[in-house]
Amino acid sequence: MSTDLATPSRHQLHEDIFAMFIGTMLVSLGIVFYAQATLTTGSTAGLALLLQYGTGIPFAWLFFAINLPFYILAVLRMGWPFALKTFACVGMVSYFSAQIPAWIDISRIEPLYASLVGGGLMGLGILSLFRHKASVGGINILALYLQDNFGIRAGYFQLGVDAVILASAFFVLPVDRVIYSILGALVLNMIIATNHKPGRYVGFS
Repeated sequence: MSTDLATPSRHQLHEDIFAMFIGTMLVSLGIVFYAQATLTTGSTAGLALLLQYGTGIPFAWLFFAINLPFYILAVLRMGWPFALKTFACVGMVSYFSAQIPAWIDISRIEPLYASLVGGGLMGLGILSLFRHKASVGGINILALYLQDNFGIRAGYFQLGVDAVILASAFFVLPVDRVIYSILGALVLNMIIATNHKPGRYVGFS
């Protein structure tokens, strides 16, 4: 019996859990690359990185705290399943990003490599979460809501918000680190913009 690949199919629970685990691991590894190279990115992760550089407070705590207000929008606009999965994903990113430096030792990483590969890792991780109705919180929640309800592409909206956050990085980081960070943000958002759009993927959760 042939399978119609164009027919939407519902993700099973174990598929959602696996995607959340792999997605958050990819995002966390990208964040560790960025922290090692003193780079930043967009959304709440970028804001948390900048605050970490400025205050010394660990990224994991900042990232988790910054995302708390966005859960209200997640519950009201996206539903409890999305909100709960997102809460779990934010928690996993906070945990993994704190633990990865103890699991692997990165003594040196070129900033350009960190920006491109780290941005790619985060983009692929976020894409995996988006396709299973989850996110890493913050602007991702707002981006998904706008795309689902108003047809505004999530990647392009996030790119605009990221531009504001990255512009703020000029007050915290050296100019070359900001330029590398911008390159990474472009990689991240182009992955989402070109792959997360209506008709590109037919599975759903």
